[in-house]
Amino acid sequence: MKTLFKLSLILLILPVTLSAQSNMEEVEYIQSIFGMEKKAIVSDFISLDGASQDAFWALYDQYEAERKELGKSRLALLNDYAENYDNMSDDKINELAKRVSQQVKKDEALRYKYFNKLKKAAGAKAAAQFYQIEGYFGAAIRMSILESIPFIGELDD
Repeated sequence: MKTLFKLSLILLILPVTLSAQSNMEEVEYIQSIFGMEKKAIVSDFISLDGASQDAFWALYDQYEAERKELGKSRLALLNDYAENYDNMSDDKINELAKRVSQQVKKDEALRYKYFNKLKKAAGAKAAAQFYQIEGYFGAAIRMSILESIPFIGELDD
């Protein structure tokens, strides 16, 4: 649980840090730090036997690379929201809603894709633990983002 507390602190700081960074290299650096910390937490949480460890971590690294790419598109979506917040037309609202829906679907599809791969490589229990903790991470990140951005119209005079 100590490691989950550490992750919670990172998640609270991450959106503030990301909003202050406009350089994609800095975003990638932050993602890499978060990824290292996250991998240590996952390692503490997931039960692996000796034979399945290498296969699990190879697939996990592939998952993380794909997840980071989705993270970049999430960041672009947040930037688009921020840039257009003051002049949000109906068309822009519709576009953003569609992109958010697509983002959520892609995130879930990626997690489920790797659940299936990990189930074959490391067993159902390890795959389920992966699915569970990645769901927790995703929900925590989404909640942190939602708490740090205003609702449409909230800042109107």
